[in-house]
Amino acid sequence: MPIEFLKRPGLVIYFTAGDPDLATTREMAIAAIDNGADVIELGVPFSDPLADGPVIQRASERAVARGTRLTDVLAICKEIREARPAAGIILFSYLNPVVRMGMAAFAKAAKAAGADGVLLTDMIVEEAGEYLKLMREYELAPVFLAAPTSPDERLQAIAESSQGFVYAISRVGITGTQTELASDAQGLVERIKKFTNLPVALGFGVSTQEHVKAVGGFADAAVVGSAIVGLIEKTPAADAAKAVGEFVRGLREGVKSS
Repeated sequence: MPIEFLKRPGLVIYFTAGDPDLATTREMAIAAIDNGADVIELGVPFSDPLADGPVIQRASERAVARGTRLTDVLAICKEIREARPAAGIILFSYLNPVVRMGMAAFAKAAKAAGADGVLLTDMIVEEAGEYLKLMREYELAPVFLAAPTSPDERLQAIAESSQGFVYAISRVGITGTQTELASDAQGLVERIKKFTNLPVALGFGVSTQEHVKAVGGFADAAVVGSAIVGLIEKTPAADAAKAVGEFVRGLREGVKSS
């Protein structure tokens, strides 16, 4: 199914699958969808998550320690798809676990699990020929990261290779919550929009109602990750789905009131 942002700005909510456990990941994702998330990013835990800040690093370490593997994430994806057929679901992974499974086997399994698309953090567009072919074959949307430091010609290549949406990262560096949005975030979104009619979602540092409102002034969607994962880290597993639902509802209500 196509990825849609029904309200502006849309909400993309990231989870590290398997933190605190797989069953709770499923319940949290459903709670997020029911409270206004348009797209769920299911993060595949990895032992060396270099692009992530300390909050998501710790979540990945906990999930890896529990034995969570790519096949488990695919199984949870399928359960979420069956529970909420209209939701957008993106599989978010480093390249290494996918290469270990085999790119073709992964694409086939992702489609069977009901994923709408895939974001591989360290897959660069210049080397994505085989990957893009498989994404087309299995009707999966490849989502690429676009950085403020990218020259226009690279942004154009990213925009032309992406489907679903383009993920604009608000600043160079690792993920993590911030007190305010990066000053060049709007400029990056405007540059990307010169090359595509796809929605542009802004992430890295988006963590509050105020951030989401601000993002809605120039982008199509806000990606909230570290703030969600940090909330999960502080919340007992039995209460995590409720806490996530309330947090996402707060983000969405904040947008409505603007």
